Amino acid sequence: MLAVAKGDLDAYDQIVLRHQKLAWGIAYRFLGDRHEAEDVAQEAFLRILDAAGRYKPTAAFPTYLSRIVIRLCLDHACKKRPVPTDNLPKVQEGDPSAADQVAMQDRDQSIRAALDSLPPAQRMAVVLRYFEGFDCRSVASAMETTVKAVERLLARARETLQPLLAKLSEE
Repeated sequence: MLAVAKGDLDAYDQIVLRHQKLAWGIAYRFLGDRHEAEDVAQEAFLRILDAAGRYKPTAAFPTYLSRIVIRLCLDHACKKRPVPTDNLPKVQEGDPSAADQVAMQDRDQSIRAALDSLPPAQRMAVVLRYFEGFDCRSVASAMETTVKAVERLLARARETLQPLLAKLSEE
């Protein structure tokens, strides 16, 4: 980022290539729509380029990027309640049967609906912690809150999700 601040666009290209998967992953898992996630990730990188001259390396770059993506996602959630239109990425490899594919799509839609039922801050904490693999301290830093607040967000999210996802394990 310090090189980008000096006008090095090759350094900016490297930042985008290195971190685009993180930005898109957070946005996609939060928003549930591939196109909106692409728009949010692109906007995040444009904001990073615009702010390069003001950048101060006080946190790890992935945390800095996550903060921007989180703000954009939360702004988006305040403006419009996301509608699940895509499935979560499939974990299973190989060629499942048609019946298995339908069952997986139903399961993915149920998980997406359960995530969408959470308030935005809880949903973001779940996405960062369980889908992106951040530890609680990193989630707190990215969301600009305390570790205790993140733990409470996750606990409330688990309370909400448990009965909704328990139905999936019964099926």
